[in-house]
Amino acid sequence: MEYNLADLFESVVDVVPDREALVYVDHPGTGAERRLTYRELDEAANRIAHHLLDNGLKAGEHLGLHLYNGVEYLQTVLACLKARLVPVNVNYRYVEEELVYLYRDADLAALVFDGEFTERVAGALPRTEKLRHLVRVGAVPEGAPALEAVEFGDAEASGAPGRGFGPRSPDDLFIIYTGGTTGMPKGVMWRQEDLFFAGLFGGAPTGEPVKRPEELAERVAAGGAGLTFFPTPPLMHGTSTLTSFVAFNYGQRIVIHRKYAPEEVLRTIEKEKVSSVSLVGDAMLRPLLDALRGPLKGTDMSSLFSVSSSGAIMSDTVRAQFQELVPNVLLLNNFGSSESGSNGKATDDSGPEKGFRLEVNERTQVIDPVTHEPVPVGEPGRLAQRGHVPLGYYNDPEKTAETFFQRGDERWVLLGDMATVDEDGIVTVLGRGSQCINTGGEKVYPEEVEQALKAHPDVYDALVAGVPDARWGNHVAAVVQIRQGAPEPTLDEIQTHCRTRLAGYKIPRQLVVAPSIQRSPSGKADYRWAKAVATQADTPATDDA
Repeated sequence: MEYNLADLFESVVDVVPDREALVYVDHPGTGAERRLTYRELDEAANRIAHHLLDNGLKAGEHLGLHLYNGVEYLQTVLACLKARLVPVNVNYRYVEEELVYLYRDADLAALVFDGEFTERVAGALPRTEKLRHLVRVGAVPEGAPALEAVEFGDAEASGAPGRGFGPRSPDDLFIIYTGGTTGMPKGVMWRQEDLFFAGLFGGAPTGEPVKRPEELAERVAAGGAGLTFFPTPPLMHGTSTLTSFVAFNYGQRIVIHRKYAPEEVLRTIEKEKVSSVSLVGDAMLRPLLDALRGPLKGTDMSSLFSVSSSGAIMSDTVRAQFQELVPNVLLLNNFGSSESGSNGKATDDSGPEKGFRLEVNERTQVIDPVTHEPVPVGEPGRLAQRGHVPLGYYNDPEKTAETFFQRGDERWVLLGDMATVDEDGIVTVLGRGSQCINTGGEKVYPEEVEQALKAHPDVYDALVAGVPDARWGNHVAAVVQIRQGAPEPTLDEIQTHCRTRLAGYKIPRQLVVAPSIQRSPSGKADYRWAKAVATQADTPATDDA
């Protein structure tokens, strides 16, 4: 047996086959749900894996998951791992042009997609030469174009329920697509053994990692049920999928909703006795707080042990207010990335006064980005991680060479976060090295939005910056210079224009019209100026994007 995610999952299935593995609420509030034991989930994944292999997919080929949350998402990921196909997450907010890029960049040979996205898939398909097999989940909207796609239920019925797969390898790939510094998505290539230790804590988030692959199932067999994990963000984000696999490695239960609905999240916590909730910053925690203060006041939260955030920070204010209502819950700001897995968690004194302070794991250091040597105490450097790190970026050797390096006998990844370290080894994160905007856990790169803005006939020049936002952490603000003699566009007009070119979370929520755009003599953007102009402007921001 190897450190292969499918092998590890099957070893857990074999010791707790009748334990409940997955509870899925289709549309919160309707009562529609599905419950699968470990044996049932294993057989369901086997069926999809055999369907894919029977239809000509070969080990090492890539399959895209263009899906909302659902049983089908985790079932298909497991199917890929079993069949030695490479699962690739697809951001379902992407519009047609963005999908064309990702489908092609990832060399997708197959795609499992929600029927709701049929029109976008149909638009991208003619420009995606390698994509040859489609599986559709759910109905096709009225008026959507016809596609040659196998309905998911038919695909499942056509595949054998048994295993019967060949040997697998710890070198089998798992690709997580994330935003790159140029604004285009990048596929982070993980060996499954490395992902198991860096992203899944070696089977033990709070204890000693396993020393043998067989030890994972031995621990599950020796333990008991009783924990319920609830990843509330979309599974298309690596964090939620990895959280699900953490639960599988424990032999515990996962609850998922199709979409995030705060009041239904609270009802599910009460009904299913949820132990641990994962979310993305204040954008998801604040609505839970509002619901607990209002229509869901008195909801039983006694089962809840922890709420963890990855991708964005839960602010001190919102954390304190939530803690007043749920005093026994542990609130954790975790820190990590698609390129590193987990780096650590925020200290208890992390906050506005002392900054965002981290207790990092032994594999994380602050280094000089040029010499790759550790920086002295108090001096700024870049976060880096060693050991179990990805192989690089798929289809991007240049970016791989910039980000991954060898030091001594170990492979390292250089992260985009600037930081310092103190005498006690506590790391203070200073911010992204680039101008990346983190809005509700989503990464937005100014250059991409600026190009969309400049395509507007009345916009002469534009800069984009992140402005602090009580709900989203930051919102996207556009500072634009209008062409001489052109009418001044409204925010609604700018948003409508951008909506055809960008995913919704990238669309500006604030518009500031400036007499001119300030740049350096060489023409480089002055983002500090743009952020100051947008922050000081009296133009209100909107959540409607």
